[in-house]
Amino acid sequence: MGAGGDSSNPTIGLQTRPPSSYHQMTTSTSTTTVIVPGTHVMTALVGPRDQYLRRIEQQFPSVQISVRGNEVRIAGKEQAVVTEIARLFEELATMLQSGQQLDDNTLERVFAMVQAKERPSEILAHQVLRGAKGRQVKPKTAGQKKYVDAISNNVITFGLGPAGTGKSWLAVAMAVRALQAKEVERIILTRPAVEAGERLGFLPGDLMAKIDPYLRPLYDALYDMLDVEAVQRLLERQVVEVAPLAFMRGRTLNNSFIILDEAQNATAEQMKMFLTRIGFGSRVVVTGDTTQVDVPTGKSGLARLEQTLAGIDNLAFVRLTGADVVRHKIVADIVAAYERHTAQS
Repeated sequence: MGAGGDSSNPTIGLQTRPPSSYHQMTTSTSTTTVIVPGTHVMTALVGPRDQYLRRIEQQFPSVQISVRGNEVRIAGKEQAVVTEIARLFEELATMLQSGQQLDDNTLERVFAMVQAKERPSEILAHQVLRGAKGRQVKPKTAGQKKYVDAISNNVITFGLGPAGTGKSWLAVAMAVRALQAKEVERIILTRPAVEAGERLGFLPGDLMAKIDPYLRPLYDALYDMLDVEAVQRLLERQVVEVAPLAFMRGRTLNNSFIILDEAQNATAEQMKMFLTRIGFGSRVVVTGDTTQVDVPTGKSGLARLEQTLAGIDNLAFVRLTGADVVRHKIVADIVAAYERHTAQS
């Protein structure tokens, strides 16, 4: 919703009033009022003991924000800042009115999206899947929304970015959604079994037992989307197959949703082998983080792949960044520190 209001939602709007309405302000002050629909929305907007309102005031110390009844009044010397904060309140009110919940983490993401001229009320409302126990799977950043849109619109999507950006988790959610909608007949989850500190031969059990720890993150994502019994049934019927990348050689994968996870640990030869397995009616997501390469030679099959595949239709590369990290805030801070170090080196 823009600064001028949106006729499609008349219950939320902006009113710009002359500075003279506030005798304590100078004539250079810009003032805008946001009308919030309903006491319950206003209560949720300001938060318990006004903690969300205080957080917004801390984020924008150059303006004065006051709440009276169902009105939020914003005053400041810079019209652009006043307009931005008004849009922030409008977006938050729209989200709350549609049933979305507000917490500290969500508030931080909304700050970033509004400052980037994005629409958090649309991005955060996009439901990918209703998972186990009614849990809703949704993108939590603009980058994640771009990622799921790319998966929907392309045969092959490369999701590249640091840990915590939801690359694998959202890919599995999109795979489960496609299976439930009968767009595909099976899901295939695969990743390279690259040794990182331990040699497979030293681990107990048969080959699958040795490989299982490498595939555990994919199982974890599945159990987030479906209950335990449903996952077990799908695995037993081989509707869902979890296997190391080496097992893909010589196969043609038709009518499948295929996810190659941790693809930075595939060699160039393995990557070519995998991409040429794709059959009719299939959709593919390749995820990876080129800053965490464990290939013994150090040469990742993802390196320069975007230049190699440039110009191919129905194929997209989506790059997620530290701004898309949705784990603990310290993870985002660590990723940002590494990104700064890489840029300086």
